[in-house]
Amino acid sequence: MAVQPRARTIVLTLCSALLASTAATLPARAEAPAAPAPHTTWEVRGPHGSPTAVVSLDPADGSPALAVRRAGRTVLEPSPVGLVTEQADFSRDLTLTGRSDRTISERYTVPTGKSHKRVVRMTESRFRFRTADGARIDLLTRVAADGVAYRYVLPDDHGDVVREASAFTFPATAEPVISAYRKDNELPFVRYESAAAVPAGTYSMQALFKTGGGYALVAESDLTGSYAGSHLTHTAGSPTFGVSPWNDEPVQVSGKLTTPWRAVVTGDLSTVTESTFTDDLAPKSRVRDTSWIKPGPALWTWLAGGKEAGQSLEAQKKYVDYAAERDWPYEVVDAGWYYKPGEWDVIDPDWQTNNWMPELVRYGKERGVEIQVWLHYSLLVDPVEREKWLSTLERWGVKGVKIDFMDSESQERMAWYDEILPATAKHHLMVNFHGSTIPKGIQRTWPHVMTLEGVGGEEKRNNTPEQLAALPYTRNVIGSMDFTPGAFHRPFRPNVGSDAGELGLTVLYESGIQNLAGTPESYEARPEARRYLEQLPTGWEETRLLTGDPGRSAVMARRAPDGRWFIGGTFAGAARSVDVPMRLGAGTWLVETVTDGPSGLVRAPHVVRGGASLTVPVVADGGFAALACHWYPGRTSCDR
Repeated sequence: MAVQPRARTIVLTLCSALLASTAATLPARAEAPAAPAPHTTWEVRGPHGSPTAVVSLDPADGSPALAVRRAGRTVLEPSPVGLVTEQADFSRDLTLTGRSDRTISERYTVPTGKSHKRVVRMTESRFRFRTADGARIDLLTRVAADGVAYRYVLPDDHGDVVREASAFTFPATAEPVISAYRKDNELPFVRYESAAAVPAGTYSMQALFKTGGGYALVAESDLTGSYAGSHLTHTAGSPTFGVSPWNDEPVQVSGKLTTPWRAVVTGDLSTVTESTFTDDLAPKSRVRDTSWIKPGPALWTWLAGGKEAGQSLEAQKKYVDYAAERDWPYEVVDAGWYYKPGEWDVIDPDWQTNNWMPELVRYGKERGVEIQVWLHYSLLVDPVEREKWLSTLERWGVKGVKIDFMDSESQERMAWYDEILPATAKHHLMVNFHGSTIPKGIQRTWPHVMTLEGVGGEEKRNNTPEQLAALPYTRNVIGSMDFTPGAFHRPFRPNVGSDAGELGLTVLYESGIQNLAGTPESYEARPEARRYLEQLPTGWEETRLLTGDPGRSAVMARRAPDGRWFIGGTFAGAARSVDVPMRLGAGTWLVETVTDGPSGLVRAPHVVRGGASLTVPVVADGGFAALACHWYPGRTSCDR
């Protein structure tokens, strides 16, 4: 029988009462927690074979992070990104408001570096974030075949940057080769068994890590006076390395801000070592006419002749004569030339009119040798004094300046670089910076920068064989390095028992002006070294890592414009024979090795098929040099 409406109402009421009564008698159950929202992630993929950048926001606090994978394996764990300014915190409580992508394809040429011609292909993604208060920040990310980079863009003024949240978190098993930080970037690199084993402290922004996903070199690019140079900070036992601007000082900001690139050069060891990623990230050249920019080897007279040579026209003429005989295009006159005779800290007030430098320049030109000179940076701080020095040197015919003792990466000092770079370009003066920052893309934007120190070079006394074998994978990856090799007469060099190893450094280390630091007497006592150095080209068309292990060994081949390959190798440890793959190309090659023999340097020819290995003997903590050219029947030498 159908239930009438009134009866249905009574039944429902009784059921409701019964359920309520039952619920009241049951023990209370805790409400099931809501499942946490998954991390929101976005991938950035580059050309085929590139690493993948993964940008994410933590749903718990809205903090952004960036990770890097290659071939499904971890290069960089999710690592904090973000900034904190005086007026806004861009390290947490962020919301993504948009994303845009584009492809970057460029070709450019540079007079210095691992190669003259460069091809760039990257994917760029701009992630637009907003804080709860409406402040905006863009995270600009780029991915290329050899690296991942990011930078911050603040479209509005939010005051000075108080700190960066940026950090690099590596897998716990990552093996670092890292250098403690100092203002001149000259401390040695040390290899550790794991990232967590690195002592607490500050470290240079040029640290190499071996990870399960390949090698990763932390670097920086496009640093100007709008920001300060940065270094890494580390807490003992942690696999994370934070990023901190100079001296942890606030970065002064007025208006919009675009920070330098934070970069991870990554791939196998060859990819990292041969990479030009930090140059590729930098702005295009600001020098239109580059015809006056000419790299090449130079005879550097500081270690060869000391202070006395710096104040002697006759001594400098003898060095010019020796450079001319070797066909070296430059001679570099170091400190002393503008001081009062016999004094080393007093500038001659009549240096413009009572100076022998114009005579030396004339003497050199007659013999095909151009002159470069040393200057203390303090002479170039005041705009009026700067113009006086640079215009005078240009009028005399000096071709380059070696500027020394900046010894800072503060925002103020980086602003000075912004002033000196266009000023030297205006006066057609090539530049070698000493006591300086490291390249960070500067040589693409300002191609008249031939080289920078930022390394404990040949004149220092604290180098080790391990340091020689670390530099090709760290400092020299990111730009020209003025190590000043070739000082055979120096008793303090770490490979003092291997003249062949010292000779190999002139190729192993790339520098737009390769300042050769030996004495004429030391070269004459080593005719095979002299013969090799006489053939050094003015630049390189291609660079290849043949074999190596960071901090233990390195063998590099560099192709000259005439098609010949110059090879340099260094090894830390016991004497041994090493097998070096000749990855020079197809065909048959004549390889002339220069090694250490019982009575001096020994040159020996070898005929090798491309891709085959050549066995080379090296002495303890030594190395070798070699020259390779295409072989044909009857050819016994690679001499040009």
